[in-house]
Amino acid sequence: MNETFGSGTYDVVVVGGGAAGLSAALVLGRARHRTLVVDAGEPRNAPSSHMQGYLSRDGMAPAEFLALGREEIARYGVELVRDRVTDVTRDGDFTVALDTGPAVRARRLVVATGLKDEMPAVPGVAERFGRDVLHCPFCHGWEVRDEPFGVLASSALSVHQALMVSQWSKDVTFFLHEVAEEELSDLDLRRLAAAGVDVVPGEVAELVVEDDRLTGVRLADGTTHARSVLFVGPRPVPQTSLLERLGAEMNETPFGAYPVVDPTGLTTVPGVWAAGNAIGFAEQVVHAASGGYRAAAAIVGDLLMTGLDAAVNG
Repeated sequence: MNETFGSGTYDVVVVGGGAAGLSAALVLGRARHRTLVVDAGEPRNAPSSHMQGYLSRDGMAPAEFLALGREEIARYGVELVRDRVTDVTRDGDFTVALDTGPAVRARRLVVATGLKDEMPAVPGVAERFGRDVLHCPFCHGWEVRDEPFGVLASSALSVHQALMVSQWSKDVTFFLHEVAEEELSDLDLRRLAAAGVDVVPGEVAELVVEDDRLTGVRLADGTTHARSVLFVGPRPVPQTSLLERLGAEMNETPFGAYPVVDPTGLTTVPGVWAAGNAIGFAEQVVHAASGGYRAAAAIVGDLLMTGLDAAVNG
């Protein structure tokens, strides 16, 4: 470990070492700011074998992407510690408490703690998530195009997912599971019919797996529908407790509570920026990297002007 780790005050502590956090750290390091990344090592996309839609990195394994990012930030003197932030307090600067390491001081914070996906409680779903149980057609649709899709409803909002995946396959079955058909609007039903999506009522009991491949979806009444891909809607759980503890204003959404931020990611707490899935459930890797960049660029300007104003005012 770097002998200077934990000593003095960092210009910026970045909480979270995913795409958003590493992107912010890269920009900050190149701007010659002393920066520390605290990474708990729990990226949201860890179950996936590849990521898609990131220009020049399409198809890259998430772990490889992060490893390259860690190598890049190290070139600019950015420090990275594998630890978990347990608390943040403020008395002018920020004091960042770590689970196993010494507390560190920071002038500014970037919170890029992401979110966790809670899987529907159907046997087989969690075990196969990221393989043939998927959630995002933009991430995985091309790779499974034209296969028989299933969509597991978790709420009436799942209609949108069933309609979207029909862009990648014309063989789509929408399993209502615990959603009553009466919860769907007439427009929902007409759109599903227009998209050629079959609507199947009844609770899903389990997935059918043969030779380590999804082959079907079995209902509680024993009937089985042959499917090789199942799209689900995990419940997103934002990891925003640090922001809440700091008093950041939060915005309640159907997908969890996220901080109110300006276009650069600045929260309502002065000196605290947020990026990536810490500001919204739909942020993809490319969005997260962009958000980290914007936050870092804003921090560079903020620290510069703060220092200049202090010098001017003597």
